[in-house]
Amino acid sequence: MANQHELAGPQQPTDSTIQTYTLPDEKIVTTTAFALIGEPKYRADFTHFDYAYPNAPKGGELKLAEIGTYDNFNRYASRGAPERSADDMYETLFMQSEDELNSFYPLLATSITYSDAGKWAEVTINPTAYFSDGIPLTAEDVEFSFTKFMTEGVSQYRVYNEGVTVKALDKYRVRFELPTANRERLLTLVGNFTVLPKHFWQNKNFAEPLTTPPIGSGPYVLSDYQLGQYAIYRRDPNYWAKNLSVNQGRYNFDTKRIDYYLDDSIALEAFKAGEYDFRLEGQPKNWFTQYQGHYFDDGFIVRQEDEVTTAVNTRWLAFNLERDVFRDTKVRQALTLAFDFAWLNRAFYYNSYQQPTSFFENTPYAAKGLPNDLEREWLTPYATIIPPSVFGSSYQVPPSDGDGFNRSHLLQAKALLEQAGWVMKDNQLVNQQTGKPFEFELLLYMGSDIKYAIAYQQNLAKLGIKMVITTVDYAQINSRLRERDYDMMPTSYPAIPYPTSQLIILWGSEYLNSTWNSSGLHNQAIDDLIMQIPNYSHDEQKLTALARALDRILTQEYPMIPMWYPRYIYYAYWHKFDKPAVKPRYSIGLDTWWYDANQAAQLPKNNR
Repeated sequence: MANQHELAGPQQPTDSTIQTYTLPDEKIVTTTAFALIGEPKYRADFTHFDYAYPNAPKGGELKLAEIGTYDNFNRYASRGAPERSADDMYETLFMQSEDELNSFYPLLATSITYSDAGKWAEVTINPTAYFSDGIPLTAEDVEFSFTKFMTEGVSQYRVYNEGVTVKALDKYRVRFELPTANRERLLTLVGNFTVLPKHFWQNKNFAEPLTTPPIGSGPYVLSDYQLGQYAIYRRDPNYWAKNLSVNQGRYNFDTKRIDYYLDDSIALEAFKAGEYDFRLEGQPKNWFTQYQGHYFDDGFIVRQEDEVTTAVNTRWLAFNLERDVFRDTKVRQALTLAFDFAWLNRAFYYNSYQQPTSFFENTPYAAKGLPNDLEREWLTPYATIIPPSVFGSSYQVPPSDGDGFNRSHLLQAKALLEQAGWVMKDNQLVNQQTGKPFEFELLLYMGSDIKYAIAYQQNLAKLGIKMVITTVDYAQINSRLRERDYDMMPTSYPAIPYPTSQLIILWGSEYLNSTWNSSGLHNQAIDDLIMQIPNYSHDEQKLTALARALDRILTQEYPMIPMWYPRYIYYAYWHKFDKPAVKPRYSIGLDTWWYDANQAAQLPKNNR
């Protein structure tokens, strides 16, 4: 076989895909940009993303807030509470635009040559890339980064990438190779690959917290901080990539300050007083009752509501399925019925939420109605190990009447609990065989909204179930999550715009002890269907049927209680910014905003 580097064609393509070579067993593609499905939106000669204003002025400060605390700057540490923005100092080989789902454009890399079968890829590093301390970034840093993640990173990364090799070929070329061909997995790995500075990390333990500022290659450097209280990032005037097309009109603020608040109600009052500039509001009651006053009336603070029309993070209460009390599906179904979403949404949340019915919410991959023939083909081989209900209508939690009593649901729950061997004795639900009472703990983050938890606790008490509510700080909840030391806890399930093999991290058997599999649900059917996803990434009809079949299994196992997802994204900001006319489809686009001195001059003096 001819040398693969000779077949790769020019290293600086002038269009998004310029070279394709067919070998006896594979097709080799050289490109600057690539997509998992279809073609990238932007050509290689594009000057800026549509949602960015390339002539945006630079300057000013953006003040933000986080709830909680932090004790270090290493997001990848196996313990501790990292500063939430520290990871932004590192860059990836390619980056995704915010108006597409699965396209990647050059950042640290300039081009990629890969086997279309998905066995290997070779990436050319931008020779002008360097870290914030002036040290050039090379292929050696890429190889080092992979080794560091594999030897000292989280266990999920090691398991998922077992057998993968990353090797520097020369100063600016690096080769990725998978143990088995998988195009989607290969391109996702390369596209999202984070590069660390070898010279900074080689003598440090990547698994341990880092209490001093790290070296990165991104647009901002950490200029001042007080652990647990604030962090200030300064825009690097010598940022190596400031002239790249993907960065035009972005990173316009000279400084970004993040202040930490232990209590969200205090943080809200601080926002209204002008202590920080931009706030996402997660509590509908706050949105409808607290965002009032003359600052709002006079236009000094702008309220914004964006309708949710795409895949979105959803909130659930995760059962720890390792706990004996939750092993029976009937028990989990009963506890799901006891969660009165309709009343909570009306009484506390101004009908601002919708209840999720899928792990592919707001996408074509969510199961609907009865399974079609293609879905049944996927499900039938596993009929003996999956719930029979997967062959019926898709997952739904019937709405209550919203009167706060939830009587019909509680009666159904009581019947299910009796079928599972739980009986009422002296106003307490006990196991018919062991006599043990039905008790468990709901673990919550300190300072979070617990109104729903108290209401849920009261409903469970009507069934004779004792639920203890425990609140702990950020560090403790992370520690208990990693050790799976909880009975039930709220979890945010990430938006899944389209299915990929990375779902194995969320649901695969190999990741049973992963913090990304909050419930611990796993079985052979789930594993097999996820591993089939790459084989159908180019066949939308079959991929949709496969994803819907998977969704039916996941939901009918009742691994988590569906709480809600927002109908709208609520946010507010002090009126001292301007933004492009075009908003990205998949984000708010805050990194394309800029400070407007004229608007700021109209604000009260202390809030400019």
